[in-house]
Parts: sequence; C-alpha cells; structure tokens
Amino acid sequence: MKTRIAILGGGPSALFVLKRFVEAGQKDLEIHIFESKKLLGAGMPYSYEGSNPEHVTNVSDNEIPEIVTSIEEWIQTVPEDVLIRFGVDRDRFNENKVLPRLLFGQYLSAQFDLLLKEAGRLGLQTHVHTGCRVVDIMDVPGEKKVDVAIERSGLSRFNRVVICTGHNWPAKHEGTIPGYFDSPYPPAKLKLQLNHPIAIRGSSLTAIDAMRTLARNNGSFHTDEDGKVVFTPSEESPEFKLVMHSRNGLLPAIRFHLEDPLLSDEALLTEDEIEQNRHENDGFLQLDYIFEKAFKDLFREKDPKFYERIKDRGIEEFVEMMMGMREKMEPFALFRKEYGEAEKSIRNEESIHWKEILAVLSYVLNYPAKYMSAEDRLRLQKVLMPLISIVIAFVPQSSAKEMLALDDAGKLEVVSVGDDSQVDPESKGGVTYRYKDESGESKAIYYNTFVDCIGQPHLPFESFPFKSLIADGTVRPAHLKFRSSAAGGAAVADGNKDVEQTAREDFYLKVPGIAITDNFQVVSRSGDINHRIYIMAVPYIGGYNPDYSGLDFCEQASSTIVGSILKD
Repeated sequence: MKTRIAILGGGPSALFVLKRFVEAGQKDLEIHIFESKKLLGAGMPYSYEGSNPEHVTNVSDNEIPEIVTSIEEWIQTVPEDVLIRFGVDRDRFNENKVLPRLLFGQYLSAQFDLLLKEAGRLGLQTHVHTGCRVVDIMDVPGEKKVDVAIERSGLSRFNRVVICTGHNWPAKHEGTIPGYFDSPYPPAKLKLQLNHPIAIRGSSLTAIDAMRTLARNNGSFHTDEDGKVVFTPSEESPEFKLVMHSRNGLLPAIRFHLEDPLLSDEALLTEDEIEQNRHENDGFLQLDYIFEKAFKDLFREKDPKFYERIKDRGIEEFVEMMMGMREKMEPFALFRKEYGEAEKSIRNEESIHWKEILAVLSYVLNYPAKYMSAEDRLRLQKVLMPLISIVIAFVPQSSAKEMLALDDAGKLEVVSVGDDSQVDPESKGGVTYRYKDESGESKAIYYNTFVDCIGQPHLPFESFPFKSLIADGTVRPAHLKFRSSAAGGAAVADGNKDVEQTAREDFYLKVPGIAITDNFQVVSRSGDINHRIYIMAVPYIGGYNPDYSGLDFCEQASSTIVGSILKD
C-alpha cells in the first residue's frame, strides 16, 4: 500500500519538497502536487504575479541551493530569442550574476520538470494537478488520514499533507479606495502614468519593486557616455515623484561579495547547545546566548579588529552603534557610500563581514525562535530585526543605480516616519499619511496614490485559510510565555493587546500565525503534535519563524519535513 502525500502549492517550496522525495528514492510513495495556477516552480515572486521584466533577483547562481542543474548550465539550453528578450548574454553569463526574476522563474519551472522526469525514472509515482484550488483541509484522526477539499472536484484523502501555499497579500482597501494598493503585486497594476507624488510605505526590496515599475511608466532610464544611469522624467507626468516612508529613514543595504554564498551551517546552534541553554534558563533559549554564539564569536577569526569593537557590547549597544553610524548620514549620502563599498567588495571578492554574519545570525535565529521567552521575542522585534531587515536586503546593483538616478533627478525622497505613523484611507481616494518628523513636528500629508510595500506580512491566526482545521482545534495560535510575570504585567499595563494572562498567573505573548514543531508539524489546541499535517507556508508560521530567507528557507525546511515524513 503506497503512502499518499499531498503537496499543496507548486512554487519554490514545493519544488524543494519534491527534490527531497526524489533524493530519498523511496518507491512506496504516491505524490500529488496541487497548484492553482498553470506554471510549476516559479511561485508568486518569479511569475507575472510578482514580477515584470524590469524586476531582478537579489541572489546570484552561486547563492542558490543546488536543485538539479545550475543556472549557468541551464542558460546554455535557453533559446536565443528568450535571452535577447531578457537582455542576457549567454557567453558572458557567470555564477555571480543576478537574473531577471521572470527568467529565474523559467529556470525553477525547468528544474521542476527535471525532478518530475527523475521521479518517473526512479519509479516514484507523481501526479500534478494544475489549475486546482484547495479550499479546505480536514484532519481525520480516527483513520490517521487527511481530507483535502478541492474546488469543483470534492475531497481527496491522503496520509500526509505538506502546505506550501507561499505568499499572500490580503486585500484591505484595494479596489474600494481609488489609488490605494495593498501591495505592489501583481506589478502590472502599477503600470500607471501619475502626475503627482506617490506615497510608498516602506523602503524594502518590495518598495524597490514598486519603484522600478512606476519609474518606467513616468519616465525612462538610460546610461550616459560615462556609464552612469540617468532618469529622464516623462513630459506627461512632470510632477511624478516617489516618496518612500521608512520607519527609521534608512535605505536597505546593497549586494556585496559573500564569502560563503550559501548561508553557512557553521553558525547554526547544535541541538545539544540549544538544550543545554534551555536547561539552564527555565526552558527558554536566551537571545543573548544566540547573539554571542552565532554572531560575536564568528568575528574572532573572520575580523578580529571588529571583534575587539563589539566583544563587550550587548545587543542593544551593538544595534545602537551600527544604527547610530547609519542615522548620522543623509539616506542617499549613505546609500552612495555603501554602493562604493559594495562595488569594491565585489571587485576584490572580499566580504563585508559584519553584514554577512548578520545575515547568518538572521538565519540562525529563525528555527529556535519558538523557544525564546516573550521578553526576548519583543527585544528581537524592537531592537535587532530593524537592523537585520535593512542590512540583509541585498539590493541588486541595477536597482541601486536606478535609485541613485531617481535621487539625482529629484524624483525619489526618503522620509523618516517612526513607529507610530498611520495611513488613513480617504473615501475620495488616496490616503492621508500621519507621522512625526525628525524634529517631532506632527505631519498630515495627502497623497492621491499609496502603495503599501512593507513586504510579506506575518498573518494572524484568524487569517489561516483552512478553516476546518481552526474549527476542530487541529491548529492553535502561536504564543510565547513570559519568563517573568512582572514583565508580562508591565506589557499589559503598556497597552500591548497581544499579551494574555491565564488563570495560573502566567502571561503569554500572542505571535502571528499557527503553532508548529521543529519539524514544521501543526500543533493542536490541546497541545498534541499532528503527524499528518506539515506547513512551510511562510505567511502563516511567522510567529515561530520570524525571519525566513527565500530559497535557503525552502532548502532547510524541506529537508526537515521530508526527513520527518520518511522516519514516521
């Protein structure tokens, strides 16, 4: 009797899950892949749902976990007319190049096909269902099975289900408030000629996606005789301008040379180290311990001078030092300086160690975050994540050049809005952006057009799409316990609505999404681990996985999930 496995979603996450099953080579499996669209492999970011021709990846071939063939190998098989359309020269391509995202989507799709062929060669039974929308999941514990409800097709029963449904941007005001966009995706909707300033919320890679599309519809980029990128505004929209509203008034950091292009395992804490630290701290994993072990200690050999500067600094002091250095400079002056540093790093093939190791720290923090106390989680969110999110964005050079060109043309501005800014939709269309400027003065500025670009939100438990699993208690909200009741009580007194108190005087911090185990299994309302349902859909596990790094996350999580399924 074959074990029937359903993979819900057919994007990059599903691609890596399939890869793991193919590598395992077990023939007693029957794998069904359900994808609502027609294209496998690309997912939202690398298809027309998330990209236009002007959008590029922020990772290169050598930074991508191995699938079947490398991009460099695959490029040799791509028809010439496709390469010409994307401006890629087959003979000059190398593993350090970034790619147009739509072309990268074609690569991922081709890898999916190769994996399906390899599965067939090995005798692993696979069934692909495209154009299939999964509307619900029902656990059947008595029979140790799971029912998957498919729109127009009814129920199908499986032994295991892996939820790989990918990105989701829920619509709040888009479609009802003219000029209001809940996200810049799909980017075709931003092909607009707009003769007025446009408010962009955020300054992340998501904001840069919106910038690249809107700029092209209100002007043009060209390279002058000195090799500098220049922006020429359109005659039809002379008042066009992009205003990025950033929480700290900073732009993200630029791609540089990575010494270890695949985020290294050397910094990952071992299970024994995690257990030992938890044993010594009432069951909690200390954020300060991770910071020492997976960040500071790595500089002893890699950058001893930097280690001397930071060895006696805690998290707050370190972030204050690094943010202070950045905040002293005008955003574009800093951006130009960092662009020069990044170019030098790539030219000399020398890493900028503190940035690379901060990216490693972000990766390390992700998996054991569920063992932190609520106090440490609040510190992580408030103190460390703002710095990490800026530094590990890795803005591609071509995007950086366009941002500098827009700045030169007076068409891009960065405004610091702090943590307490708010965006009020207006029934007539557009928004009023309310914030305090750096001098503390209150501002209320109206914009005809607003694009929310804060990136993939961590969605609350209530947004989990498979409602039967909520109704019968198969899944429960993610939460973290306060180590100190006094700290929990203080958070309540401060008005933190995510803090709950139990009858036992314990305080818990509600974090986004559902509770999961280290193996990405869902956890029931009563605290039982479900051995049939796995999830790596990032919008719904952000509470226990606060930061995820694209394909690195897919590779790591898929290995854990498939290993657990095959062991069961």
